[in-house]
Amino acid sequence: MKIITQSIATLALLFSGACLSLEVGDTAPDFSLQASDGKTYSLEQFKGKQAIVIAWYPRAFTSGCTIECKSLAENSALLKQFDVSYFMASVDPLEKNIAFAESTKADFPLLSDPSKKVAKAYDVLTLNLFSKRHTIYISKDGKILMVDQNINAATSAEDMMANFEKLGIPKIAPSSAG
Repeated sequence: MKIITQSIATLALLFSGACLSLEVGDTAPDFSLQASDGKTYSLEQFKGKQAIVIAWYPRAFTSGCTIECKSLAENSALLKQFDVSYFMASVDPLEKNIAFAESTKADFPLLSDPSKKVAKAYDVLTLNLFSKRHTIYISKDGKILMVDQNINAATSAEDMMANFEKLGIPKIAPSSAG
């Protein structure tokens, strides 16, 4: 009976994700992922230079994910006023994310994590099948600024901009060329 009770407690802890949860101030796990724009991105390339945001989504071509991606694409001019690089990410294969980016007219990279290692490190993997819809904000020194678990797909761009302001991410100064 004691072994069964211990096994149930262990399973409950594993499924709760409590042991892996990222908190504000934690060092963000490094990553190196291929993107829909043909490049590979890593956390290390942004350290000391720019804050980044990773908007994890469950599956390409599903209703909520399509709405979220279109929200970011349609508001890209507003998002790009901030000194931040932003990505959407999933555990979908690269080819699927390339097609998804094209279909939604995404003008920002969609990261692919088919090995699911990065999704596990960021504690966004559900049932080892897909990622949760969480948006993770990372400072330019590589620390977690915020983990947003309450994503409204339709207003994701507006919500992201509000979070940029709340977190003190600066706007890019307009060019003074003339």
